[in-house]
Amino acid sequence: MIKLTTLWLLSSTVLACTTNNSNTDSILQRAEKQLTVLRASSLQDNNIPRSMNKEGHIRWIETPYDWTEGFWPGTCWMLYQQTQDEKWKEAAIAAQKLIEHHKDLTNDHDLGFIFNNSYGKAYRITGEGQYKQVLIDASNSLITRFNKNVGCLQSWDVVDNWQAERGWKFPVIIDNLMNLEMLFEASNITGDSSYRNIAITHANTTMKNHFRPDGSSYHVIDYDPTTGEVLHKVTAQGFADESAWARGQAWALYGYTMCFRYTRDKRYLDFAEKIAQFILNHPNYPKDGVPYWDFNAPNIPNEIRDASAGAIMASALLELSSYTNGKYLQAASHILDSLDGDTYTAKQGENGNFVLKHSVGSIPHGNEIDVPLNYADYYYIEALIRLKERGL
Repeated sequence: MIKLTTLWLLSSTVLACTTNNSNTDSILQRAEKQLTVLRASSLQDNNIPRSMNKEGHIRWIETPYDWTEGFWPGTCWMLYQQTQDEKWKEAAIAAQKLIEHHKDLTNDHDLGFIFNNSYGKAYRITGEGQYKQVLIDASNSLITRFNKNVGCLQSWDVVDNWQAERGWKFPVIIDNLMNLEMLFEASNITGDSSYRNIAITHANTTMKNHFRPDGSSYHVIDYDPTTGEVLHKVTAQGFADESAWARGQAWALYGYTMCFRYTRDKRYLDFAEKIAQFILNHPNYPKDGVPYWDFNAPNIPNEIRDASAGAIMASALLELSSYTNGKYLQAASHILDSLDGDTYTAKQGENGNFVLKHSVGSIPHGNEIDVPLNYADYYYIEALIRLKERGL
């Protein structure tokens, strides 16, 4: 295989003439072959694959509502875009039918993850109007969680759940940046700036309160919903309150890069670069570019890696490189080279027919540790497509 990092060292002219996207195409084709079997299982069970359990069987979406349920149909839409094979459109539509009614839920912040990555992908790829209204409806539900005193969308409710046991009043997690893309899209679709204004306010408040001077992010900031005062800076899924949970850093990098895409506000671009520099220059950033589950985990180098964080970082760095004259292209390509190797890419027919191995859901909760995850595959496929669109 021609290494992507090697390709980066060649001139763009030579790349255009010699590679013809063949390397990235072949990786995407192998991924599609693997996911084709998962597609058949999904249609047969009329369910959405999330991960793999300890017995080696597919873990399906089990609850009436799951923050990861949009990633599988989104992956199917991306594969449809690449192949124009109707079987992927069929699978995406079938999965979306299972989740469409969740667009009206107002008790959680993950509607952006769910609907932007599924119906949003569908609308952008096909242009078909029936997907647009679902995106608008979900955005209307999401903005009910915005508190003007705080300047943020509330992440979790704090009644009758594990979050309530921590005494939090208005928790906002770094992951919530990812839900802003749907609000930006809603403004573009409708011409109503209120969605965009909420997204910008949330991004600015998060920039002010979520980050340390070195560019690393806390996982959870708990606010007073009346005064907007910061009450707690803590973690829910990282090693410690003051540690840098890897997927959280990936969400932050992706989130501010995305905010720059929609606003062209240089503050977001500069901040995304600051986050990127924290990640890439950290002494515990591994040589293969696939991070440990937390940058401050106590037993590095004998800690579990998180391929999902690596895939998110790669996709974000590819977009960031397009705004910085290719500055981060080599770093992104290096991560993708590593993910494409035998360590992280499953052999055909193994790994529950997910593509990537070695991801982490939540170690503190003992949930989905060192397993495949549907969002790892989603961002991996997205990153490969972004690389292909760069002519690599």
